[in-house]
Amino acid sequence: MSHRYIALTDKAFGHQHAGALALQHLSNRGQVGHMIVFAARETPVLTLPDGGLLLGEIYDRHGRPVANPMDLPTAPTPAHLRQQLLEQFWGEYLLFQPVESSSAGFTVMRDPSGGLACVYRLREGHGFITGDLALASELGLHKDHIDWEFVRHNVRHPHMKISRTGLVGVRELLPGCLLAVDAETTTTQVAWSPWRFVAEAQRQTEPTSAALMLREAITTAVHAMAETDRRLLLELSGGLDSSIVGGCLLNVGAHVDCCTVTTPLPGADEREYASLIARQLGIELLQHPLSFADADIGFELPAHSPRPAAWALGRAVAHAMDHAAETQGVHSLFSGGGGDSVFCYLHSAAPAADALRIKGLAEGGKAIVNLSRLHGCTVAKATRLTLRKLCRQPKAPYESHPRFLADANESLPPLELHPWFDAPPRALHGDRERIFDLAGNQLFRDGTLRAAGRRVRFPLLSQPVMEACLRIPSWMWITQGHNRAMARAAFANQLPPAVLHRRSKGTFMNYTFAVYRKNTQAIGRFLLDGQLSAHGLLDTQALHQFLHSPLPALDRTFMRVFDLCMIENWARNHA
Repeated sequence: MSHRYIALTDKAFGHQHAGALALQHLSNRGQVGHMIVFAARETPVLTLPDGGLLLGEIYDRHGRPVANPMDLPTAPTPAHLRQQLLEQFWGEYLLFQPVESSSAGFTVMRDPSGGLACVYRLREGHGFITGDLALASELGLHKDHIDWEFVRHNVRHPHMKISRTGLVGVRELLPGCLLAVDAETTTTQVAWSPWRFVAEAQRQTEPTSAALMLREAITTAVHAMAETDRRLLLELSGGLDSSIVGGCLLNVGAHVDCCTVTTPLPGADEREYASLIARQLGIELLQHPLSFADADIGFELPAHSPRPAAWALGRAVAHAMDHAAETQGVHSLFSGGGGDSVFCYLHSAAPAADALRIKGLAEGGKAIVNLSRLHGCTVAKATRLTLRKLCRQPKAPYESHPRFLADANESLPPLELHPWFDAPPRALHGDRERIFDLAGNQLFRDGTLRAAGRRVRFPLLSQPVMEACLRIPSWMWITQGHNRAMARAAFANQLPPAVLHRRSKGTFMNYTFAVYRKNTQAIGRFLLDGQLSAHGLLDTQALHQFLHSPLPALDRTFMRVFDLCMIENWARNHA
């Protein structure tokens, strides 16, 4: 089950809240500074010798769970303890610590994977921190008010995660960040940065040892999470990423089920490959068909969701997985989400450009040949693309999507940037692109709708896996012209050959396009008569014309329409 908690400053906590918290089955688990932490009984809480509290699960680097605070390192200061936790441990946790120089001050650190949600509303040092805004609402401490300035930027940058949310006054503590609060100020800073692990001193140079390091990190993360949850459902697509997670679940100390989805149209049927993993695990592959009705554009969201992130296809998959999870009685769901980013699946010439810049002509030439094999182009073309990548300015950390917006011709930068976008000078092109992608993956948790409070685990986005992947340079990931080459090498002896060597994957594009075609009129009414239009954000004439025009072959503009529907649906849920 998901870990439910809310932390209230003593001024925000009144005796009238005690009864409401008890009804929510939350109890006082300790106080840090002037922050009182309430959590459900099943939420693990460690009371630390320095007066701090650690909510959630934490493991050592061998994957052993820490259940006794005495098993954590002693440290002279709270800052030293944070550093030791980040270097010697990992998990899905929040760390509350007192500030030595202030009787009321405190800090909160969120683990680098962001496994526990953390949003807050603090004014002059007082307010709440929680993983579920519905708890704050129950106490009368929060009421949804849409931040339309955020929405105005979000329609242009729908896939970028920032600390600011779509609700007035509510911010999110991003993964790997530290929140510091005293009587007057609230500040944030980066506690863990991916840029540390792509530095030259951390860079792996030998492929065999790099593959071994990667296999150990993924296996450790999967085993630790599975043995904590005990009963789980693997969301198995048949692609490489979820298959690697499945391969690690063999002989794990937990009950495992797995489920795949099918669609009414060809293109997304992965049963041939998913069944190979299920057979290897010695279990039945559950199959759930998606209907077109499952991908409704207007659907109920969790109460007080902080930002738009869930769209029609995600809702359809959620419906299927919830059904399987309920039937099997599992405690959590495991996903291979994030694999493309952590396994450096880049679609540019950046890996070859990195090799040429760092390793010189000989290794750079090999990388160019690998790039040509990867993309099925001539070596001459791969060389041109590589040299162009080296000569051009680095790729921006975000893209702007002005299509169908009323202010499409205006320059509108983001409200703020993700802290991982702050690249060091002379950062490699491949490192920039994969770290920018990794920041975007933090939206996965927001957009993964699962019912009954079940946790969704993303072991490939766990701290040890991210660190291991970042240490492997971009050019190693295209060895022999294979995408995600180091992941394939790491699990060469653990995956069925048909899964290991496949270079493509099923796609939901046919299904998604069919949903669009079947719902064009409903989509038109949904957007043109909706909140975005009422607030003057849409170019209604351009949108109307597009919805009533035939689409050229391979035109994917309809996916932009689904982005707008996602934001519109969120706004309607919070209006």
